[in-house]
Amino acid sequence: MFADRVLSGMRPTGSLHLGHYHGVLKNWVQMQHEYECLFFVADWHALTTHYDTPQVIEQSVWDMVVDWLAAGVDPAHATLFIQSRVPEHAELHLLLSMITPLGWLERVPTYKDQQEKLSEKDLSTYGFLGYPLLQSADILIYRATQVPVGEDQVPHIEFTREIARRFNHIYGREPGFEEKAEAAVKKLGSKKARLYNELRTRFQEQGDDAALESAKSLLDEQQSLSHGDRERLFGYLEGGGKMILSEPRAMLTAASKMPGLDGQKMSKSYDNTITLREDEASVTKKIRTMPTDPARIRRTDPGTPEKCPVWPLHQVYSSEDVKQWVQKGCTTAGIGCIECKQPVIDAVLEEQRPMRERAQQYLDDPALVRNIIADGCEKARELARETMRDVREAMGLSYS
Repeated sequence: MFADRVLSGMRPTGSLHLGHYHGVLKNWVQMQHEYECLFFVADWHALTTHYDTPQVIEQSVWDMVVDWLAAGVDPAHATLFIQSRVPEHAELHLLLSMITPLGWLERVPTYKDQQEKLSEKDLSTYGFLGYPLLQSADILIYRATQVPVGEDQVPHIEFTREIARRFNHIYGREPGFEEKAEAAVKKLGSKKARLYNELRTRFQEQGDDAALESAKSLLDEQQSLSHGDRERLFGYLEGGGKMILSEPRAMLTAASKMPGLDGQKMSKSYDNTITLREDEASVTKKIRTMPTDPARIRRTDPGTPEKCPVWPLHQVYSSEDVKQWVQKGCTTAGIGCIECKQPVIDAVLEEQRPMRERAQQYLDDPALVRNIIADGCEKARELARETMRDVREAMGLSYS
């Protein structure tokens, strides 16, 4: 129904590290050349858990955008914006809250999980309970078709699909819908109208999913249809009403395999990170002082790579030849731990070098970053306003 549009956001709660690069940003850099992409700073989301430390958010917003640009996210290929600069997110969130059953929010798996994980904070707030709905508004306001998520976030996308379906069911039955839909069918021309009706019948009478997909493709190809007629025909096809909000799909991304300096997953809460643009001396020192296999007390003691926190970093950064050299050298005590760490140091610095170079122009001239975000916010608002026009009209709020 809509061109493939990807939406993804990140909460600004501290410096980005190499785990963010391998888990999210590398995907963004690739996706921006394959889809229409919108990437946003989720500052309102950050307030759901950091409401008492807003200074963390403020400091992190611009740093995070510079990190995105450093990683290769290109404003010529993607729209970058800040959530709170597009107030339509809040309006849609409010309007969707009128139809969202409380039980749906309480059932979201991360609601209880996060409350337990962040037990030192009082998360019995309206904002925290409602953040999955704000997330749904973020997606639905742009009629995003795909949202890149890890396995644990799939329930959020399912929740968003349910909200879209509920909204369309309640508000999509405009007066005279069938007559308007049949008039729109005629606008396809006799041959395509006949095909549309055949496919619609096959889907509605036999549950033929292939017929549904063929009919959707047929509608996607019609350039001359108005937005309203297109939506009516999609709704008529499935036996519902006019589709005002589109249902997004979860685009499953591989979980980041980026290990931290202690062998656990790289995470700020474990204090085991290397930040995206950390200076060379600091990176070198951090890797050089990493713990190693406890069996290697002396240089002459053989070790086991699998028991050493440096080995998972070799899995990410080293070629097969280097890994074989490490395996042989460690198990025979042919190389020392400092020697083993050097290829990892070299590879990390090599990965970061272009990031530091790309970031420098934005650090030298912060106005460039402000301008990129201002442009992105304007583009995002245009799309958001279009959706809100349809939502207000459907909910009886477009007073003339």
